[in-house]
Amino acid sequence: MCGICGVVTENTELPDIGILLNMMSRLVHRGPDSSGYFRDHDAALGHTRLSIIDLQGGTQPLSNEDGSLWVIYNGEIFNYIELAAELKKLGHAFSTKSDTEVIVHAYEQWGTSCFSRFNGQWAISLWDRKKKTLILSRDRLGIRPLYYTKTGNKFLFSSEIKALAACPFVDLSFDPAGLNEVFTFWCPVAPRTVFNGVYELKPGHFAVLKNGSFTEKPYWQPDFAERDNEREGSEGEHIERLKDLLVKASRLRFTRSDVPVGAFISGGLDSSITASIITHFTGTPLHTFSIRFSDMALDEGPYQRELVKRLGTKHEDIVVSVDDIGRIFPDVILHTERPILRTAPAPLFLLSRLVKKAGYKVVVTGEGADEVFAGYDIFREAKVREFLARDPSSAKRRDILLKLYPWMSRSPQSIPAFAHRFYGKSLDLSDPGLSHRPRWDTTMMIKRLVTRDFLREMEKTDVAQELLGRLPRTHVKWDSLSRAQWLEMTTLLSGYILSSQGDSMLMAHSVEGRFPFLDSDVVDFADNLPARRKLLGLREKHILKKAFSDLVPDSILERPKQPYHSPDAASFFGGHRLEWFDDIVNPNAIKKAGIFSEDAVALLLDKCRNAKGVNMSNADNMRIVGIVSTMLIHHHFMKHGGEMFRKKKMPVLRKIVDMTCNK
Repeated sequence: MCGICGVVTENTELPDIGILLNMMSRLVHRGPDSSGYFRDHDAALGHTRLSIIDLQGGTQPLSNEDGSLWVIYNGEIFNYIELAAELKKLGHAFSTKSDTEVIVHAYEQWGTSCFSRFNGQWAISLWDRKKKTLILSRDRLGIRPLYYTKTGNKFLFSSEIKALAACPFVDLSFDPAGLNEVFTFWCPVAPRTVFNGVYELKPGHFAVLKNGSFTEKPYWQPDFAERDNEREGSEGEHIERLKDLLVKASRLRFTRSDVPVGAFISGGLDSSITASIITHFTGTPLHTFSIRFSDMALDEGPYQRELVKRLGTKHEDIVVSVDDIGRIFPDVILHTERPILRTAPAPLFLLSRLVKKAGYKVVVTGEGADEVFAGYDIFREAKVREFLARDPSSAKRRDILLKLYPWMSRSPQSIPAFAHRFYGKSLDLSDPGLSHRPRWDTTMMIKRLVTRDFLREMEKTDVAQELLGRLPRTHVKWDSLSRAQWLEMTTLLSGYILSSQGDSMLMAHSVEGRFPFLDSDVVDFADNLPARRKLLGLREKHILKKAFSDLVPDSILERPKQPYHSPDAASFFGGHRLEWFDDIVNPNAIKKAGIFSEDAVALLLDKCRNAKGVNMSNADNMRIVGIVSTMLIHHHFMKHGGEMFRKKKMPVLRKIVDMTCNK
């Protein structure tokens, strides 16, 4: 995995190498092994490398034979061996054994349609010198990030926003609509970010910049079978097909590497499946890593130990406390580059550091299974609410709500009257957002703490209606579960799970994550399954459990669904005094940022201090984390006008390769 950045100019001005090197220096954590840049009269491309495939020959930037086409990229093309063989038969000559060179020749052969042939995770930049054209591409589900902005006559792009902020002509400010998305969906939705004028390339899209014109097009987007017209076959046939696809996907991600690959195990079903597949189908010893919590209510250690014993892996874990989370939280937000509403990324930041200390650059994880195979409680909740909507007056139908969220301390069973009122709202069967309205309503409660002026700016954009307007026309022929999955993939998966909890935390410590459940063949297969194969009654991930029941212990296979969670408000109020905290949330800082009401924040802070952050409501936990993380974004990216990225001592770039071309 790597870091990429670049500058394209629109006139006779030569791209500034000093600016490019400064951008590259902010990406050293993504690629500490080596670095290189290319420059001609119109463009400059920078790359920092984490060496994983073809350690000696995979240096970037890389070009075709005549130097007319240059590429830098962040990611892996897992089917590169098969593609290289096909391209060689078509007459292309290769000088390396890297997946990077496959991209160059694939684009030469097939143009932008090449992206639909790739099975992997990537952010790609191609510079066509003859046509003076920049092509950008991002993988189907947004595993790898790619941001861009335009200022004056310069177009800039990068793996991270902090590299853009390193440019003296880029000044960052909050985009009210971007914050509105965070305070509704938990995350901004590409192409929007939380910064004015900074955009993120949409997952499954490529973009072309030529003569100052920027055009973005999809090469893939989530699509689901029409109701009653799903993938043909019996349940048994579906199970066998799923096993074949997921074993292949897991083996690809474990074996296609020239460095050792480890695995995360959480104690849940998904990572247990991927770790078990690797152990049983590769014959290679596996090194596994886990998070544990000092709070036993959150700790999944017993399940992790059971799987480790069963598989015989070499295992390391890290025990995380509220003090740990509070201490590192500013660093976490520096890497998320967006506000977050949960502290859950912080333990993953610490876990990634453990992986690096163990000498590993790559880990396989179980992320994506919940979205692809309908594992989240929100899908079960939507099914129950849809059932209730058909006869809201039925007491028996209302009682099914009590089966939801058994793992929560304030579950519907413990507060049935509230559950009936809350989940009984917004039961419009014609609403394509029915599945997600309760989550959005809860999340939006943070906006009660926003100042009137900023709230007015935020609500100029109806972000929920805008999102629903992006649903494909074919969605009216989908079943309701498919619509809910589309919403989850379009928002939380790429905007939070794969970014704030994924790429951002892993790459902060130069670690690449690989995700078998997001293999393109696996996703296509799952999207075309009948809904009952994924959610049978209220049994989530039904087909997944059936397919791998022989590999996973029954205790894990049948344990009640409990999402990964870490202490929220308690991380700031339940442990030692945090030196940074008062500077971030004091009334003067709140007033200068201009987002939140000083009085409203003060009341919430008092409430949290009195309770020591314990037994707070779901809404209050999200509010305090949202406020603190938003203020940290303001501090890191705006308070000092980007000076920390422009003037702070630059990290050392290793093995800089200059590939400058003169016209």
